[in-house]
Parts: sequence; C-alpha cells; structure tokens
Amino acid sequence: MDFTLTPEQRALRDTARRLAVDRFAAKAFHRSGFAWDSARELARAGFTGIMIDEADGGQGGTLLDAVLVMEAVSKVCPHSGDAVQATNFGAIRQVAELGSAELKAELLPRLLAGDALIAAGMSEPDAGSALTEMRTTARYDGDEVVLDGRKCWTSHGPEVTHLVLWCRFGPSSRDIGAVVVPTDAPGFTRGAPEHYMSGEAHCMSYLDGCRVPRRNVLADRDALRRLMTVFGIERVGNAVRSLALAQSAFERAVEHAGTREQFGRPLAEFQGLQWKFADMYVQLEAARMLVYRAAAGAASGPPDPMEATAAKLFANEAAFRVANDALQMLGAAGYSTQMPLEYMVRRIRGWMIAGGTVEMLRNKLAEGIFDRRFSQRRPAPAEPRP
Repeated sequence: MDFTLTPEQRALRDTARRLAVDRFAAKAFHRSGFAWDSARELARAGFTGIMIDEADGGQGGTLLDAVLVMEAVSKVCPHSGDAVQATNFGAIRQVAELGSAELKAELLPRLLAGDALIAAGMSEPDAGSALTEMRTTARYDGDEVVLDGRKCWTSHGPEVTHLVLWCRFGPSSRDIGAVVVPTDAPGFTRGAPEHYMSGEAHCMSYLDGCRVPRRNVLADRDALRRLMTVFGIERVGNAVRSLALAQSAFERAVEHAGTREQFGRPLAEFQGLQWKFADMYVQLEAARMLVYRAAAGAASGPPDPMEATAAKLFANEAAFRVANDALQMLGAAGYSTQMPLEYMVRRIRGWMIAGGTVEMLRNKLAEGIFDRRFSQRRPAPAEPRP
C-alpha cells in the first residue's frame, strides 16, 4: 500500500498546520473549556464536516483528509483538536449517517458552523464497557419520545448543546437505539461540573420524562451494529489525537537533548538516550502507519473495525510511552507545569479509556482474529447432578 500523500493532501495538511500555528498556538496550553472560537475558525477554513456529503453542508472529503487535519491541528493545540473531533469524528457522524433529512437540515448547519456542540451520551453509572447493561429508556408517545435515565462521562458535558443519547426502546440488547436530545429539552438537567485529571470538565446528565420530537430518533431497534460501525470513525480520531500530541512531545524532547548539556556534552551524545529516542521514533512511525491504513481504506465511510481498533490500541499505548519518556528526558522541567509535557501525558492517558479502553480493544481484536464472540459475562452455574 502506498502511503505517499497526494499534492492535494499535502496542501490540505499544510494549510491546517498554518492555521493552527497562526491562530491557535498562542493559547494552546492556556485555556479551559471547549474551544468555541477555534471551532468557528475551523468552519470558516472549511475544516468542519470534512467527510460529510456536500448536500448536507459538508466538504465531501475522505477520512484520511480528516485525519491529516486532525493531526496538524492537535499537534499544535489539543484544545483546538477537540473542535476538529467534535465537528468531524464524534457524534456528529451519527447524525450525518443516521439522521432524517429534517433533522439534518435543522441541526447540521449549526454544528458545522461551530455554533452548537454535540456529544455521545453512552456511559451510565452501571454501564461502561458493558454497554448493553444501560438502563436509560425511551418510549414513543404520539409525535414525541419520552426518555428516562442517567448518563455520565460525556465529553464537554457542561457545554454541549445536544447529545446523541443511547437508550433502550425495549428490554433486549436489540432494542438499543439512539436519540438526539437538546440539552434545553424539558425534563433534561445537568449535574455540577466535575473534572478529569486532564482538567477537562464532565458532568452527569439526568432525564426525567424528557420529551423530544419523534424526528430526533436516529435508530430505535436492531441498530446497535450500525451505531458501533459509525463509532469506528471516532476511534480513528482518538488514535490520531494521541499520535499528534505524542509527536509534539517527542519533538520537544529532541530539541532539549540537542541543546541541554550535562557532564560537559549534549544529552544527545549519550548512547542510552540515543536508543531511547530511536525507540520513540519507531513507535510513532508504526502508530502513524496503522492510523493512516485505517483511514485510507475507509474512503469517506466507516473504517474496517479491526483496522480502526488496532490503530487506536497501538496509538494510545505508543503515544503514552513516548510522551512519558519525553517528560523524563526533560527531568524536573518536564514534570513542571511551566512545560506542557505533563499535560500531554495526562491528556493522552485519558484517551486510553475514552472510546473503548485498551483492554476492551484487545477483546474485540481477539473476537475478530477467531471470528467468534467471547462473552465477558459470568457463566451460568452448572445444573446440579441428579
């Protein structure tokens, strides 16, 4: 497979990089909350809805196009990378793929302009990796859908304007579907903001007889596989963000090792550190190839599940190792909040959980390798012998 970028792809990447350096770099590690200003800048530059059809207001590009933009922006400013994620890889894709024409016409223009923010409401207090144990329910009532339940760990939870809320339309796992819920809908409330170790905010979402129009239903039954297929794009986005931030950490460490002197010579002249840098380079290049392969094979649709899963697993773990090693190279300076390396380590660590933990990803890969499903549930007790 040829991974050489076309002239158009190189131009796209370079344009995104220039935008990030010119407009986002100054505040890259000195901001909190969702980067609304970056989202609007990205929209004006044509970097939102990259994979969404032009008929729906998108750019009609490919997953690899979106990956190149994400990598260029996230390497400079991870908060602006959040905006690339939200307007290209996240729950917006489920709206674009599964939403009715009426819903897309109503919602997509605001999302693509950076004037609204949508996230996935999947996890619950008792349903994380075991997604099919979710308890949030949905029922039809005339032209409306009524929802009851709780959601947690939602990205940018205190600021989102809409959720793609995963819920049950019945008791079976086949009855799991998804509904778009505006956060100002009657019966929807948010808990107090809390924070991850990365500093990003999240909050509980409560639905108590929450009512939304029936047209907001993305899928109601026999939809879990379709929902998870679209979710593969988010995994690729997660992987490339990890890669981009680790690349930034690596380059900072290289610069430091070339100029910092101890024992009368630059750190780069110590063979032990040379080997460490060689290992870091190989891990980054291998991660990039896995991410690019998953993206290139998908065109503008969902990636191959095995390729997307492998890319996220390897990129998450490689990026964490590289960023952690880069921090170590800078010693106390790397550990200090005066440098962004400690933030990079904390941020990448979260991506090893979000979008599928590295343990669950290994389970999914094993199922693909053996072409069978391995239940994680406790086996039923054996019947006693007569």
